[in-house]
Amino acid sequence: MKRTQRFKRVSKPKKPIPESEPDEDSAANRSTQLLKSISTRIKPKRPKILSLPPPTSLTFDQLTILPREFFQIDALDLAPRLLGKFLKRDNVVLQITEVEAYRPNDSACHGRFGITARTAPVFGPGGHAYVYLCYGLHTMLNVVADKEGIGAAVLIRSCAPISGMDTIQERRGQKTEKPALLNGPGKIGQALGISTEWSNHPLHSPGGLELLDGPEPEKILVGPRVGIDYALPEHVSAPWRFAIAGTAWISAPKNTLRPP
Repeated sequence: MKRTQRFKRVSKPKKPIPESEPDEDSAANRSTQLLKSISTRIKPKRPKILSLPPPTSLTFDQLTILPREFFQIDALDLAPRLLGKFLKRDNVVLQITEVEAYRPNDSACHGRFGITARTAPVFGPGGHAYVYLCYGLHTMLNVVADKEGIGAAVLIRSCAPISGMDTIQERRGQKTEKPALLNGPGKIGQALGISTEWSNHPLHSPGGLELLDGPEPEKILVGPRVGIDYALPEHVSAPWRFAIAGTAWISAPKNTLRPP
């Protein structure tokens, strides 16, 4: 009987051991490449910021003044349509970012007092300015809405500066470019340099204070109006405040604003 032939097990050759240490530069390069590959795979998500058009992209001489008919609709319809439009006086141009609607039979509207020397412009035809003093200090600019005799308006609450920053800062008495410069209705009147004498001024006519056409915002926010605790509950809670979504140029409180 033949013996079974045994075969000697041959082990796999081991990897050759380098005689010298690995080159430090090549190791550093490999580390750099590894970090790059990781960073390209894992990119942090940046928050989307909706910005306003840069001033350099706007030619105001070519923008049209909004016609009289644009304003002669219900204040609740006019208010969101004013977002993104431009207020222009001399070298100052502001883009409207926040507004509030005030309607007939609204217990927060000045029209509730009837026609007086102060409120008469509210009952004029849509497209005129209604300017009044709040607490005897703050000049508040409103855009009269609807047909003559209705008594409705839209308050301009906040704007973003587009041109004339030096003039705005001088009138406001603030050397800042932060939203605090224009995030409130009294600040708008001050930045434009207007007084109650501008009440009843036609905003659809060339010269003086003009309302120019502008881009429609992609998204807006709505919420209850500010500082009307004296009004009836249904008017206090009515979502008649409108703002451009994604801009910092709006007034407080911001946490009451929601997508429509």
